[in-house]
This record gives sequence, C-alpha cells and structure tokens, in this order.
Amino acid sequence: MLAVTRVLAPNPGVYTLEGTNTWVVGSEPSIVIDPGPDLPAHLADVAREAGRVGAILVTHDHPDHTPGALPFAEMVGAPVYAYRLAGAQELRAGQRVRAGALNLTAIHTPGHTSDHVAFFEPGSGALFTGDAVVGRGTSFIDPPDGNLVQYLRSLTRMEELGPRTIYPGHGPVVVRAKEKIREYLAHREERESQVLTALADGPRTIAEMVEVIYVDHPKDVRPLAARSMLAHLLKLADEGRAERTGKTDEGPWISSTPRTCQRCGRTVKGKARYCSSCSLAMLQAER
Repeated sequence: MLAVTRVLAPNPGVYTLEGTNTWVVGSEPSIVIDPGPDLPAHLADVAREAGRVGAILVTHDHPDHTPGALPFAEMVGAPVYAYRLAGAQELRAGQRVRAGALNLTAIHTPGHTSDHVAFFEPGSGALFTGDAVVGRGTSFIDPPDGNLVQYLRSLTRMEELGPRTIYPGHGPVVVRAKEKIREYLAHREERESQVLTALADGPRTIAEMVEVIYVDHPKDVRPLAARSMLAHLLKLADEGRAERTGKTDEGPWISSTPRTCQRCGRTVKGKARYCSSCSLAMLQAER
C-alpha cells in the first residue's frame, strides 16, 4: 500500500482553501511533492515527516507551491524536479522519478498553468494533481498562461490514466478520482453553455456576464470568476463562436457563427479562410 501523508501549509485563503497540501510519498527515501511557501516552520514540519528524501517535485510555478522547494532541497539534500523553475532539474513529460522502490510518472497537464505537471503512481492509482483538480470547488484558469483548451485536454488525459485516488494541491483527498474528473469536464461544459446563453441576448462585457452567471457566489471570488470567464471566451473565439468587439479583454463580446474552410468546408479558427490542412496543400501545390 502506498504511504501518503499530507503536511498542510499555514497559508489559507480564497485561492488556497485551507492551505497548500505538501505531500510526502513513501518513506526512506520519500518523495516530497510541492513543498509550498518558504515558511521555515512548515518546511521543518515537512522534513520531520519525510525523513530521508530522495526527490522533491513541483507541480507548477505558483507562489503557494514553489518558493519552499529550493530552501527545502538545501535542508534535506535532495534534488528538485520541475517543468519550469530556475535552479531545479528540468522535468520532462513522461519522465519517471524514482526514490527507492517508489516510482512516480510526470504527466504534463497544462491549462491551469502552461508548466503544470501531475504525478501518477500506477500501482495504487494515486494521482497527485496540484491545482489541475482540487479537493473542493474547481480549478482557476487565468489567461494567458492559463488556457482552457489545454486544460480540457489535460482533464481527459488524467481520466484516461484510470486513477483511483486524487491527492490535490488544495482541499481534501478525492477517493472517486475518475468521477471527480468527469464532474470537472461537465462543469466546464455547463459554464460554456451559460456564456453562450448570455451572449445570445446581445453584446456583453465580462463584468456583466459575471454578475449574471456567478450571482450565487460570494463577491470575493468575482475577480477570479472574471479571469475564468475570459478563458471561456478565448476558447469560444478560437472556435469562431464568440468575438470581442471592444478594445480590451473586458469586451463587449458578441456571439458569432463559426467560419468554414472555403476549400473543404471544415470549421476554421478565427477569421482564417482555409483550414490548416488545405493551407498546407495549397502551399505545396504552388511549389
């Protein structure tokens, strides 16, 4: 049975829920995931729980997950692996990180951030999701580093792994992992439908849509909601189903009809006249 222990960082907030979850996986040697903020007392707690550390992993470069990684590495004498972190060893998609008999596979899961990585232990079905899936509520997508199209692909990729338990970056452990991921996919589909419904009534700014769609949410989450709303609108714009008419991301935004390739009839992105396949074919024909 895989030994997993949580050490909760004392950084509660709107973004972090009760705080950042630092995960200690295995023992003698252990692997530590997301040391969290650079708080000496927290790092000391992690060191006591972890014992001999074989590797330190970082899911993504956000201030509630990363700053403690290098100081903790100096404390315990173990290497840090991250997709994007100065001073760490570069982590590659699909790379296996070993510590004793423990073997975790890095799964590149962009969307919450472009550098986001989850870690999977296939024997137990344990999936350490960082902020791609959290224990309560939904993940925050903040463009431009956050990208909803990539995020949806990452959710599907994680579901395909067949995880049994999710150990998130914030909030409680999720014991019905695949069900949780499906809930996340359904939530994004529902939110997109709400955005399209709002746009069907005419031009709308992001602030106007947030007031309607997030009417039952606390006001302190409205700034986060606005950024997630932008992520949905950028996805729809890329698909030709929404268009910004204002000079800034705030809008107003309007609904639009997807354009089709003038050569083959496939849907094209944005205002392109031809799909990528036809564009390439025509370029090759001209040579």
